[in-house]
Amino acid sequence: MRRLLAGVVLCSALQVQAAPGMAQGLELDICYNYGCLVVQAVSLAPEQRNVLVGEMLKATDAAGEREQLEWVIARMYRWAGEHSPIGADRAGDYLDLGAHGRMDCIDHAHTTTVMLELLREAGALRHHRVLEIARRTSWVIMQHFTAVIEDTGSGRRYAVDTWFRDHGEPPVVMDMEHWKDGGYPDDWNARR
Repeated sequence: MRRLLAGVVLCSALQVQAAPGMAQGLELDICYNYGCLVVQAVSLAPEQRNVLVGEMLKATDAAGEREQLEWVIARMYRWAGEHSPIGADRAGDYLDLGAHGRMDCIDHAHTTTVMLELLREAGALRHHRVLEIARRTSWVIMQHFTAVIEDTGSGRRYAVDTWFRDHGEPPVVMDMEHWKDGGYPDDWNARR
């Protein structure tokens, strides 16, 4: 539990940097090697920030913003993987066992939350707010964590879960109640 709390503190750091006379770049702390064992700062250039913000601003409503988030979060992970070992991460916890840069759901939840906060700080989230990381528990010992957003119009909450997919693939953005009930991407896509 102490390691998890240390990871929460370490992974929650987010800074937006501005260079004199230039558009702002972005710096985020990513977590990896399970339980936020390693935290590494990754910088995105002003041009990358502009691409991300521009994509997010194409959304005209909350549903469109969630769709754009899938592309933008995937792109942020791919860029972060160019400057860190997280490119070794594979879906779930067993396909990348032992690889430097592997990510469990704790690493994903914290890193994705940092990315969402970064987008919020850049003014790119207009229809959602970022909430605290959520946890679901089943069979007493099994637990899973995710980043969470809330639709500011309806109040409906959504899991933004990158753990289900290989590195750089779009996250699963699913209704929070379905996620808490143990839902998985195939279940959610069939219900859409």
